[in-house]
Amino acid sequence: MRELIPGHDLLLVTLDTLRFDVAARLHAGGRTPVLAARLPGGWERRHTPASFTYAAHHAFFAGFLPTPVTPGRHERPFAARFAGSETTGPDTWVFDAADLPGALADAGYHTVCLGGVGFFNPGAPLGRVLPGLFAEAHWEPSFGVTAPGCVDAQADRLAEIIAGLPVSRPLFTFVNVAAVHQPNRHYLPGAAADTVDSHAAALEYADRALERVFALAGGRGRPCKVIICSDHGTLYGEDGHVGHRVAHEAVWTVPYGEFTL
Repeated sequence: MRELIPGHDLLLVTLDTLRFDVAARLHAGGRTPVLAARLPGGWERRHTPASFTYAAHHAFFAGFLPTPVTPGRHERPFAARFAGSETTGPDTWVFDAADLPGALADAGYHTVCLGGVGFFNPGAPLGRVLPGLFAEAHWEPSFGVTAPGCVDAQADRLAEIIAGLPVSRPLFTFVNVAAVHQPNRHYLPGAAADTVDSHAAALEYADRALERVFALAGGRGRPCKVIICSDHGTLYGEDGHVGHRVAHEAVWTVPYGEFTL
């Protein structure tokens, strides 16, 4: 990653609440062709640093992305400089700011947040914390968990932003995809409740809609490094649990991928 900054644009996409098992199953079944074309080897199985959106994204923006499940000290792509860090290496982009968006801004990037779930809704002070790390942040109901076309609306806004940005200015875009998060029953015709099947149907929608996001991010005439992952999984009755913020395998295990546009 160190060699890519500032020559590459950066796109970080979090598929909020996406379970690893569902992502892997749909990939194997050919149900997410847009992502499969970029991740031909499939999703990497990783562990998230937290069990819910707010905590996980705080970690992500400090450089602590989901960790590979295999033993060892895994070098991180980004890392805030601090004494005693054991997961920085020769390819790590080490920064002196307290957060990744601020560090990239210092390196000349325009930083953009396209929020999705409620922790990015500026209607309450808590919803302004994570977006406040960015130079430009957007959220509206059409980006949120109840909007069936949420990713399409985010792509529309990204197109407007890119149209007004000089190609010479590197861009860091963060997109939090709300579609997979509950409620997601509206992606499965006839569904009366959220289930693993409606979770999967939401991912199929997100896969289709991300094609335009990737085209926009990769269409600025400069290479764009993409990191795409879930921030945590969720439960639909397994072991009596519904939702997340609990220590369960389906919550802690998330899909992760990287590619260049």
